[in-house]
Amino acid sequence: MKLIGIADTTFARYDMGASAADELKRTGTGFRIIRSTVPGIKDLPVACKKLIEEQKCDIVMALGMPGPKEKDRMCAHEASQGLIKAQLMTNTHIIEVFVHEDEADDDRTLAFLADRRSREHARNAYDMIFHPDRLAENAGRGLREGFGDAKPL
Repeated sequence: MKLIGIADTTFARYDMGASAADELKRTGTGFRIIRSTVPGIKDLPVACKKLIEEQKCDIVMALGMPGPKEKDRMCAHEASQGLIKAQLMTNTHIIEVFVHEDEADDDRTLAFLADRRSREHARNAYDMIFHPDRLAENAGRGLREGFGDAKPL
């Protein structure tokens, strides 16, 4: 049985972890979800590393919602750098799923984006473990998580 980790934050204004877990359950079987919720986005790298090393997760999703200010962008960048380091230290994929509050003009659209991006990346995480061939089939297609896809060249 494979283990899929979900690390999310209390700072997010939407329960992205619940959306990801729900989508994983709809997508397939053969895995168990282990969830870790931390206060803020800069806490995600350690949470993910612990899910991999202590809980033995095969892949982890890191979900967060940085605020709209420049300081929030800086914190998101620092968290992203930490997630990359955690991946390299553990040789395990961590799917970064960030939704910046300024990606949408209103709360309804922001909630839609957070839900959709979480779900689409949950399917990516599942495919990375169980069906990597699906990802290869979609290479170069301009697929985006959240809003609409870009067109391939």
